[in-house]
Amino acid sequence: MSEVMRELRRRLRAERSLPRYAPCLPRPAKVPPSGPGWIHEIKHDGFRLIAQRDGASTRLMTRNGYDFVGRFPLVVAAISALPVRSCVIDGEAIACDENGLSVFDLLRYQRRDQVVTLCAFDLLELNGKDLRRQPIEERKRVLAKLLGSEHLGIALNQHYEGDGAIIYKHACALGCEVLYLRSWGRRIALDALSIG
Repeated sequence: MSEVMRELRRRLRAERSLPRYAPCLPRPAKVPPSGPGWIHEIKHDGFRLIAQRDGASTRLMTRNGYDFVGRFPLVVAAISALPVRSCVIDGEAIACDENGLSVFDLLRYQRRDQVVTLCAFDLLELNGKDLRRQPIEERKRVLAKLLGSEHLGIALNQHYEGDGAIIYKHACALGCEVLYLRSWGRRIALDALSIG
C-alpha cells in the first residue's frame, strides 16, 4: 500500500473520530425576559462558527458544515496560539466598520477577511473534557481565563447582567442588531433567546 493511501486512511479515521459540536442557536422571542437568572449578550452580525482545535489542527466550522480555516487566517492564528492541547469555542466571526459595529456585508463580499475576529461566547470542550454540561457561568469563566489578555483574531464576547428590557433598549440605541440572552445557571445551552 502506498504512503499516500495510508495517510488518506489515517486522515479519514481521524475525521470520523472527531466529536460533532453544534452552535447553540437562539429561539426567537418578542420581549426580553424579566427577573433574575438571565445574562445578556450582544448578538453580532457575522458568521456563526465552531472553532475546533486538536493539537496542531484547527477548524472553523459553519452551521452548514463548511470549514472556513482558509478564509480567516487571523482567527486561525489566534486559536492556534492558545495554551491548550484542544478546545472547542462557539463564537461569531465578525468584521467591523469604522464605528466598531459588525457588518455582515463586509464578510459576505470578503472585503475584510484578513482582519476578521472571532467573538467567543462559549467554551464547549477544553483539553479533551466536554464542558457542555457545566453551567454557562463556569464555561464563561474558564473561557475568559483561557483568552486572558487581548489576542488579535479572537475576543471574549462580554455579557451583561440586569434588567433585560433596559439592556435591550440601550443595545438598540447603540445600533446593535439583536440581543442574545441565556438563562444563568443552566447546564445545557439550549435556552438562548434572540430579540430582534
